[in-house]
Amino acid sequence: MAAPDLVAIGKTAFFDPSLSASGKQSCASCHSPANAYGPPNGLAVQLGGPNMDRAGLRSVPSLRYLRAVPYWTYTQANSLKERLEDGDNQPIGGYTWDGRYNAPAQQAAFPLLNPDEMANTGADDVAKKLSKSAYAQQFREAFGQDVFSRPAEALADLGKALQAFQFNDPSFAPYSSKFDRVLDGKDHLTPQEAHGLTLFSDPDKGNCASCHLVDKGAHGTHPALTDYNFQTLGVPRNRDIPANRDPNFFDMGLCGPLREDQTKQKWFCGMFRTPTLRNVATRGAFFHNGVFHNLEDSMRFYVQRDTNPKKWYPKDAHGHVVKFDDLPKDLRSNVDIKTEPMTNHLGGKPVWSDSDIRDVVAFLNTLTDADAKTVPR
Repeated sequence: MAAPDLVAIGKTAFFDPSLSASGKQSCASCHSPANAYGPPNGLAVQLGGPNMDRAGLRSVPSLRYLRAVPYWTYTQANSLKERLEDGDNQPIGGYTWDGRYNAPAQQAAFPLLNPDEMANTGADDVAKKLSKSAYAQQFREAFGQDVFSRPAEALADLGKALQAFQFNDPSFAPYSSKFDRVLDGKDHLTPQEAHGLTLFSDPDKGNCASCHLVDKGAHGTHPALTDYNFQTLGVPRNRDIPANRDPNFFDMGLCGPLREDQTKQKWFCGMFRTPTLRNVATRGAFFHNGVFHNLEDSMRFYVQRDTNPKKWYPKDAHGHVVKFDDLPKDLRSNVDIKTEPMTNHLGGKPVWSDSDIRDVVAFLNTLTDADAKTVPR
């Protein structure tokens, strides 16, 4: 079957709410094309489930610019001596905040079966819904006339179609932002935007470009504004997420609870994959738990986390600030305190002023694609 036909099936399925238990939620409900395939609102987490009243666990990421995501990899030095002298490489790659899938085709089953999202009870449920869809015959022609009698395969085939849509439809990688025009010599940054880029890139200031790459790649390819590595930033706990109301529950990214194969790697706890910053200025929820709802506060946290922690974290019963409160106490030492600007000390001067933050935000606005709408504030 020709690839464009598989893309068409994937596109139709992406927008099909009948694949959900509620009959009201499709992939596009959380990954809105009008909002750069990110969430259409400023909620920290989206609602789903059979009655559309169950809250998810993590902020919904954009699906744009994900074709180049590498497989999840963690490379250790061969000997203990090398590990002690040089340290280990950071984990890299994989889809979702914790990198547990190596392709969108694998990831697709999670929202389809997640009780907080599309809430199907299993592959049988998905296959039954597909068999009644308007594109059921197209699906049979692509994957076999008896495909719906093989539910597990039908679910996997649906993932393949959704991946084909995400990888081949140009709307997932338009490269239509002002920054792209600047890279191609067709536009120029304003003085404010240029100063924001300087601050963003300065290794002694924001140092953002060390993870959110801004330079062209091989053969002039435009950057995705991420290196796909994992970081432990120690963002504040978001108590608006229902799961976080349990004081014994912690979303620790690479080491669980959704990812189960890295639980023994305790230094992974709290690590989440660096997202692309393309279209970041259109969002209404930031970081993996959506704890911040405007870009300015996200930037302030980044440069003031250690200079003014009482602004960001709660106090305990004794009046002490509880830094890194979204990790268990014995794992808070995992949080990055060695990379600029996460090296500043209590009471020190943040590397960015409010004026600097406005300039960085002006630069980040140049990363917005021409068709991307900002979510309602």
